[in-house]
Amino acid sequence: MSEEGNEEAPVVVGRHTEEDNGGFRIYLGEDRKNLTCRFYEEKYPEIESVVMVNVRNIADMGAYVSLMEYDNIEGMILLSELSRRRIRSIHKLIRVNRNEVVMVLRVDKEKGYIDLSKRRVSPEDVAACEDRFNKAKAVHGVLRHVADRRKYHLEDLYERIGWPLYKKYGHAYDAFKLAISDDKTVADPFADIDVPQDLKDEIKSYILRRLAPQPTKIRSDIEVSCFTYEGIDAIQAALSAGMAVATDNSPIKIKLIAPPIYVLSTTTLEKDVGIALLNDAIAAIKEVITSKGGKLDVKMAPKVVGDKEENELEEMINRLNMENQEVDGDAPEED
Repeated sequence: MSEEGNEEAPVVVGRHTEEDNGGFRIYLGEDRKNLTCRFYEEKYPEIESVVMVNVRNIADMGAYVSLMEYDNIEGMILLSELSRRRIRSIHKLIRVNRNEVVMVLRVDKEKGYIDLSKRRVSPEDVAACEDRFNKAKAVHGVLRHVADRRKYHLEDLYERIGWPLYKKYGHAYDAFKLAISDDKTVADPFADIDVPQDLKDEIKSYILRRLAPQPTKIRSDIEVSCFTYEGIDAIQAALSAGMAVATDNSPIKIKLIAPPIYVLSTTTLEKDVGIALLNDAIAAIKEVITSKGGKLDVKMAPKVVGDKEENELEEMINRLNMENQEVDGDAPEED
């Protein structure tokens, strides 16, 4: 026992002094529970809001799910709320481990019951929810990474950084993007956040690696033909006019699929800029080819394409090339 008047200060397990870590709690050992937290400040979703869930179990009454944005608290999609049509097989409508976008019908905060509906969700709701969820997941990934490195409680980072940014900017993801913007006229979203500067710098550094803009491929398929005297020369002139629209940052490539179908493509960091660029290229091609008596038809308007579309295009080109190649037996018989 210590002598009277010399009692030692009580030790708070898992927390350093504010001077040591800026007031953030430190967790000890491998307690991974401290790295879990809901995405938003509200503990429960609002009624009629649309949320992302993961299906955990399918029962007679419906499907048990976890609300992914709310620290995986449990909810249920009632059987009657799965589909507007008559349900012949629940397993054709919903599957275990698959993510679903659902609407919140009822929230009993005391008992922890959350009733959900899948059938009341519109396609527009699905798109908006998926966009919000993907952004929130990116924010969560950044904060969780920093919390893991520093042994901080993730909820502390949300309280001091994440949720204030959500409140001020509508979505913390938008604030993160501004934080790494090259635009010097944009105010630093972290300027008013009361945390140590070295923590701000670490978060910004990871945001830059995690959320830096990735090149996007834009593609359009067009049909260009000309049956006048100039023929192929007119087509070449028109395609050259389209390629001339390109910029240093976004060159335009034109590839022949099979006459008279061509593919226009460009790579850009800004989707809307890339789409507008290909539309300008198509307009330039059309102006030249029509002036020479030819015509242009757009088979696929400019849009973002991924690996799947590119692989399908490559397979189609290879198949057409094989069909055009001469095979044994095609040569005329000798006399």
